[in-house]
Amino acid sequence: MLRLIVRRILLMLAIALAVSALLFFTVTRLLGSPAEMMLGQDASPLAIARLNAQYGFDRPAVIQYLHWLGGALTGDLGRSYTTQQSVAAAIAARVPVTLELSLWSVALAVTAAVVSNTIPAMRRPLQGVVTAVNLVGITVPNFMLGVSLIFILSVKLNLLPSTGWVPWSNGIGAHLRHMIMPVLTLSAYYFGAFSIVYRAEYQAVIQRPFIQVARAKGLGEWRVAFRHAAPNAILPVITFVGISIGQLTGGAVVTETIFSMPGMGRLFVSSIESRDFPVMLAVGMLIVVGVVFANLLADIGYGIVNPQIRDPS
Repeated sequence: MLRLIVRRILLMLAIALAVSALLFFTVTRLLGSPAEMMLGQDASPLAIARLNAQYGFDRPAVIQYLHWLGGALTGDLGRSYTTQQSVAAAIAARVPVTLELSLWSVALAVTAAVVSNTIPAMRRPLQGVVTAVNLVGITVPNFMLGVSLIFILSVKLNLLPSTGWVPWSNGIGAHLRHMIMPVLTLSAYYFGAFSIVYRAEYQAVIQRPFIQVARAKGLGEWRVAFRHAAPNAILPVITFVGISIGQLTGGAVVTETIFSMPGMGRLFVSSIESRDFPVMLAVGMLIVVGVVFANLLADIGYGIVNPQIRDPS
């Protein structure tokens, strides 16, 4: 297991380094001159030259990348071009919001998918309901689902606040009330996707001989389902969770915008609108590291659940 973790960490570092270079050259080169994008197409050549010299845009691309990477590795992500605020400070203030939203959404989606497709007494009677919810989650866009929840739960029923975010320090109840609709909105698609993957694997697992042996020993259906079938059927879901982190970040952008949450998604959108390259690079790199790290956790979780992975001999 230790060798597996070391190999995955080395691979993660190599992937993060390669993607960081691709991200940097894409933002600073393929999107056009940073100085021209910041000043506009009508800017004079003198103004562009001054801005290039001020921010080092006139240096070779490789030198710029190494300078940016060196600063990023030490925690110095530069300063925002628009607000002059430290990029690291701006991100640190918003990461907890997006991280909490993502973790709640993934936890809810995985738990609901596993439980709704495992409980033997409920699977057949509610299979049609679960299938319908899956289809709604997969097919209805995040923004439409979020707006619908606001209209129903806030405007019509007045049960939950429509937008905004309240920190834990202002009260647990108020905080959770503001989180319910964003979490439901973001987790809907993943519940449907995880449910489809889990159900297909579960149907295959319960046909295997070890399940028949467990039943022949007189074990109850609940124990067979949750002790023997579920740990094997959830393996593809664990992998899918790691792969879905990138999509989850994209969904968080929409969700945070709809519900006016001060998270990474809104920061990323505002940086694109203002051509704020340091913020764009930092947020993009953080997303890449998050995706790679999530895949590492998925690999480790896969090995914990499946002994054959951690002990291939």
